[in-house]
Amino acid sequence: MAGSSLGNIFRITTWGESHGAALGVVIDGCPAGLSLGLSDIQAYLDRRKPGQTKISTPRKEDDAAEILSGTFEGRTTGTPISILVRNTSQRSGDYGEIADCYRPGHADYTFDAKYGFRDYRGGGRSSGRETIGRVAAGAVAARLLDECGIRLTAYTKSIGPISVNMDKFDRQAILTTPTCMPDTEASVQAESYLADCMRSYDSAGGVIECVISGVPAGLGDPVFEKLDAALAKAVMSIGAVKAVEIGDGVEAASRRGSENNDPFRVRDGEIVKTSNHAGGILGGISDGSDIILRAHIKPTPSIFSSQKTVNRQGEEIDLAIKGRHDPVIVPRAVVVVESMAAITIADALLMGAGARLESLKKIYGR
Repeated sequence: MAGSSLGNIFRITTWGESHGAALGVVIDGCPAGLSLGLSDIQAYLDRRKPGQTKISTPRKEDDAAEILSGTFEGRTTGTPISILVRNTSQRSGDYGEIADCYRPGHADYTFDAKYGFRDYRGGGRSSGRETIGRVAAGAVAARLLDECGIRLTAYTKSIGPISVNMDKFDRQAILTTPTCMPDTEASVQAESYLADCMRSYDSAGGVIECVISGVPAGLGDPVFEKLDAALAKAVMSIGAVKAVEIGDGVEAASRRGSENNDPFRVRDGEIVKTSNHAGGILGGISDGSDIILRAHIKPTPSIFSSQKTVNRQGEEIDLAIKGRHDPVIVPRAVVVVESMAAITIADALLMGAGARLESLKKIYGR
């Protein structure tokens, strides 16, 4: 199977299945000397682990990380960093009834069409648990970015029809509300909406927004390695994401140029923009403004309502999915979006280090 790696210099390869012995990631290209401990990684994994709220799957996993290589005495060595998380709460029997049929909204049919077989226990490589490796790598990337003054803040922007009021933005609420919304009032409304979905044996989708601040102008390339294209690819690779926006996104298509352009000014000797419709990226290259990214997440496809489908024999059947599933993916996906953005920016930062001769001379010149 190809396609389990992402990145050019800061490169990650995830491995493992939902109901296998373990999952993890190998990270290549992380510079030596970065302060990195298990607590840095565990803090990220704890944000995505299941079973923490009433709107999360009841599957209980510690998601305890183990660093197998790449660090010594609390610092990275420059060699590949290997991180492992063991599965401890598999209930493969929950999936026995779907072993021979295709769940609507899942990768069952397409996986079978490509490989001629599939791991029906929770989706195998197509499972949301694959994102454990991404989040562990994202924690490392975020540590690297933090050393360079770059910060990422991701949060739930909306769930179903309920959207946050940005005038009530509370950063701490992202970590304390079960929805990961930065608006406690909107979170209460979203929880009520999700309760209605659960009573109807249904699920919901939503939107995650990620703001990346402190990014210097000049990251990315103008053709096939555009920074916005790289971010879109990384975030779209998350299984539940169906659309990605940068800046004003789709709204830009309905505006005039005079409304969409961001005027430049000089303030305190620095070139700045007076607005940020572009979302911090122009011509595929960062412009020094906050990078604003949104990921649109589909409703959880595993629902308890009866659905029409077919089995491998081509027979039409009715299917009611059993097992332990999230009524909404969005809150647990917040840290996944943040992680994929961090990995992409870290890679762009390292790629950009060799863009100018003067930069190389500062490192290697005599």
